[in-house]
Amino acid sequence: MLLHGTVIMRLSNTPLSLLRPLLQSSSRSLLHRSCLSTLSANQGTASCRRLSTDGSTPRPEIGQDSVNVSGQSYPRDDFTNVTPKILDKVGRNLHNQSHHPLWLIKERIKAHFYSSYVGRLGNPLFSVHDNLSPVVTVEQNFDSLLIPPGHPSRKRGDNYYLNRKTMLRAHTSAHQRELVKSGLDAFLLAGDVYRRDEIDTSHYPVFHQMEGVRLFSNHELFSKVRNGEDLSLFERGGRRTPEKQETHTLEAVKLVEFDLKQTLTRLVTHLFGEDLEVRWVDCYFPFTHPSFEMEVRFQGDWMEVLGCGVMEQELLNSAGAENKLGWAFGLGLERLAMVLYSIPDIRLFWSQDERFLKQFRVQDIHQPICFQPLSKYPPLINDISFWLPENSESFTENDFYDMVRSIGGDLVEKVSLVDEFIHPKGFIREGWRKRDERSRVTERCVSETACFSVGALTMSLIERDNNMLSFCSALDSIRPAVPKLASQIP
Repeated sequence: MLLHGTVIMRLSNTPLSLLRPLLQSSSRSLLHRSCLSTLSANQGTASCRRLSTDGSTPRPEIGQDSVNVSGQSYPRDDFTNVTPKILDKVGRNLHNQSHHPLWLIKERIKAHFYSSYVGRLGNPLFSVHDNLSPVVTVEQNFDSLLIPPGHPSRKRGDNYYLNRKTMLRAHTSAHQRELVKSGLDAFLLAGDVYRRDEIDTSHYPVFHQMEGVRLFSNHELFSKVRNGEDLSLFERGGRRTPEKQETHTLEAVKLVEFDLKQTLTRLVTHLFGEDLEVRWVDCYFPFTHPSFEMEVRFQGDWMEVLGCGVMEQELLNSAGAENKLGWAFGLGLERLAMVLYSIPDIRLFWSQDERFLKQFRVQDIHQPICFQPLSKYPPLINDISFWLPENSESFTENDFYDMVRSIGGDLVEKVSLVDEFIHPKGFIREGWRKRDERSRVTERCVSETACFSVGALTMSLIERDNNMLSFCSALDSIRPAVPKLASQIP
């Protein structure tokens, strides 16, 4: 099989009649309140640790026997796959850097929730948590969210593991159970998340999520419903249907679903404008049921902006909230910022170029901004070809993408498969399978001509990780640079 990868770099429901009076009621009065940024100090799980902002925490590093992150040391094992390039992003916290575009989006969402949802005493209903460490346990990231052991999302090829028990969170939902367990019933959570992914202008191995959770007691949900005292959140002997979980009453689920959709519709119209067209699509998540995705009509096309649903009761029971029912949602800050500010390339969020950053220093976080490109330089394109070992079942495309990112950094705009080839005789030599993969690398820098050397990538493929990539060569312009290696290519 020939793997061809191209790397391109560029900067540039109908409610029940019983519930109708509530569903048609007007929203509550709106007030403002301040933010709660962290959990109490006695929370014991690793993910509750705050990241230091005083500069005293040592830089993350990968040693021979351990990985050091946020002042903690984690022993390496056969599952360790985090790279230095990824660890360098830990602690950057773009969503907390004043006037960064991701900070602007986060602040706009916070401001909306603070002003729109208040408690009985006039305080903000939702607390905000935006400084929790991205280092979590595998149990937090998967088991706490009811993701089964064999689920594809657990694959080593899709996540960054420090070892078999610890990883960089793949979603902010990894903190959901611990926050509910601490006694919170309405909160927003923002943070950086890490996933091994393809390389293009809309995907990056580190991005930022913001999610919300709201729980309801029996009184809170039914207090405004006629004869609400006769209704209940739960039922015995129920069954799971596409509309509800086995323990929930249909009346309760319909109310929670309505509140969820109304809340999120208000949020996106606040961000995109009152004339926004919205639609809901049924979907599946292991930790919610029923589950939905929201799509909005933007520039003539439907664009998915978030996922949400009624939280699985088993999750709430495990967090000590067995007498409540709730909803949760999650959205990507980069996607919203790219649309709202016309930012064409996800790599730009990591730019420290003053010409980029100064465009977002505005006095009013709601002020419209249209990003002005920094570079008009053309891309540089090169092809790379390499053979894989006979025992290459463990190789994934994400392994190659990580290697490209480790060498080319943010100069690489895209990597895509060009073609595949398996030699009919099967082997080049003993122990090597005649499986050739070629990748096209296109580079373009946000602010200057690209300087990434495909030759350097080629030699690194030869020298690195014998279990994944060996005996390789770059095509065309690279072939003259490594004549001894090139002479072995049929």
